[in-house]
Amino acid sequence: MVHPVPRPIRKVFSQRFGPIGHERRRVLPDKAHASPAAGRPLGLLGASRQSSDTAGPTRPPDSAPHGGRAEGTTASSSLPHHGDLRSVSDDVAGAVGRVLERLLGDLTERAAALDPVFAHDLAERVARFTLDGGKRTRSQFLWWALVACGGREEAADPALRIGAALELIQTCALVHDDVMDGSAVRRGLPALHADVEAQYSGAGTGPSRGRFGEAAAILAGDLALAWADDVVADTRLSADTAFRVRSLWSAMRMEMVAGQYLDVQGQATSSLSPARAIRAACLKTALYSVERPLALGAALAGADATTAEALCSAGRCVGIAFQLRDDLQGVFGAAPDIGKPTGDDIRSGKPTYLFAVARAKAETAGDRGAILVLDDSFGRAGLSESDLARVRDVLVSTGARETVETKIDRLVAQGMRHLDGAALEPDGRHHLRRLLRAAAAPRPARVRRPGTAGAPDGTPEDLLICAGVGKATR
Repeated sequence: MVHPVPRPIRKVFSQRFGPIGHERRRVLPDKAHASPAAGRPLGLLGASRQSSDTAGPTRPPDSAPHGGRAEGTTASSSLPHHGDLRSVSDDVAGAVGRVLERLLGDLTERAAALDPVFAHDLAERVARFTLDGGKRTRSQFLWWALVACGGREEAADPALRIGAALELIQTCALVHDDVMDGSAVRRGLPALHADVEAQYSGAGTGPSRGRFGEAAAILAGDLALAWADDVVADTRLSADTAFRVRSLWSAMRMEMVAGQYLDVQGQATSSLSPARAIRAACLKTALYSVERPLALGAALAGADATTAEALCSAGRCVGIAFQLRDDLQGVFGAAPDIGKPTGDDIRSGKPTYLFAVARAKAETAGDRGAILVLDDSFGRAGLSESDLARVRDVLVSTGARETVETKIDRLVAQGMRHLDGAALEPDGRHHLRRLLRAAAAPRPARVRRPGTAGAPDGTPEDLLICAGVGKATR
């Protein structure tokens, strides 16, 4: 029997926003009637809502050059204007979420027009996964870099769209990551491939049946990536800004793949090199989670090379610290807090910096007992909780945990020095400092709310973690 699936997402969108069809286009007034707020820095603007929504396709008119902006149109005319820019800064995650809702409402409608099964099984799952995804950390980095670099009103809509695209590419990364790691849980819920597998658990015994869920998840991740690319490609930008943004976007995609490959190659070869672990962390996490979003915000603001470089350096340092914190949480955190079973990285043989340092320290000290515990546990899928506890003891006794904590502190401090050395708007700098520090900080334990079901320790099982702090180990 085929298991029931949740309501189609397009129906949910229709209930919240009215009938969903093609995205609407906003056309700005002629220059003679332009808003006096146009061109002012984002941080100085109050309400400046002025929109004229008309139905139309998302593609630029033929008269506009590719990547350019037609006279009299918005920087991003495929969505309605988002109004009060100060309100966006008050709730960046909410603003990006609203853009995603409209984009995904349109995209799932198009998918349904192609084939209802494809839309039901894949497109709507991708949309739900993306919409349910946490604090929008990457898009917040982008937005506050834009504000910090003095970005102006016309950059707001493109920033929200590209922030939405970052959330979609994060969906691609996480869905594929779960397949490669064989992880059945994501954000405290069944991973996408496990969810599809459960839906069709009694639907046949064909030769490809055994890997159907994984195949579906690979396609779902590909769809999320294609949608992300489409959103970026359809975002109206000036020629110079378009070149910078699309160059960064292209580099980020290749870096993600390179980092993921180093990750799985390290698992296949049981490589435990601290230097290689840091390299993979830089490519797979630091660049696409922190540095590239900051660089995209700077590009949208038209920041000079010196400012952009300082932001990138800050992002790279904190991004690596972010991954090292994730490594620690994956071993020492609680499963409901991290959204996946504790110890998954060890069971899957993931060559984290934490494990590589522990192994190196045990070898240097000639601690044969510690080496035996580490070697016996690494890549053992059936590792018990008692065996995991012994691994934790070794990670502490060898000094590996303390070494990683110290490295995190040093990387964050170095990142703050880079940030402080940049010529930035005070409000944007303040928010960037807060975001960067939070990215590498220990995650607080979840507290059970009265009346909620939870784990034996009282933590709700269904609480989600931020998409940006999910399984991104290198």
